[in-house]
Amino acid sequence: MTPEEYGDKYSDHLLEQYKLYVEMTDRVSQRRERSNQFFITLLAGPAILAMLARFWLGGENDSVRFLPAVLLASGLLGMALSATWFVTIRSYRHLNNARFHVIGEMEKRLPFGSYSYEWELLSPKFLLLSVIEQFLPGIVFSLFSALLVYAVWLLFF
Repeated sequence: MTPEEYGDKYSDHLLEQYKLYVEMTDRVSQRRERSNQFFITLLAGPAILAMLARFWLGGENDSVRFLPAVLLASGLLGMALSATWFVTIRSYRHLNNARFHVIGEMEKRLPFGSYSYEWELLSPKFLLLSVIEQFLPGIVFSLFSALLVYAVWLLFF
């Protein structure tokens, strides 16, 4: 809709929409950070369970048969949580990309496009945090995969 079609309040309403949209985009980033903290905390459970199982069940003859089962369950749970974490990070990344694109479009109608200019300055040498943060679930997934392989090895060898 053009400013002429909208009327006298076009600039005021655009600015208010812009401020609200930028604030909501910031909230998505905060939710993303809390989501990462949640998964890190959640993944501590299977890791601690595996360490405790190895410590308490690894040495006694009667409990040695339970160790592979506990390690297997910990590995599978850790792998599932890591995969879910990875998908969550990618979802937030796509959502943020779309939001910043919308902000860029809104800034074309404002006197100065601060976010657009910031991205222009950063883009040639800036490694996105979302790219970096995607490695962590992969590393954790690999560690739980190794735990799973170890549990299978204990079961059959």
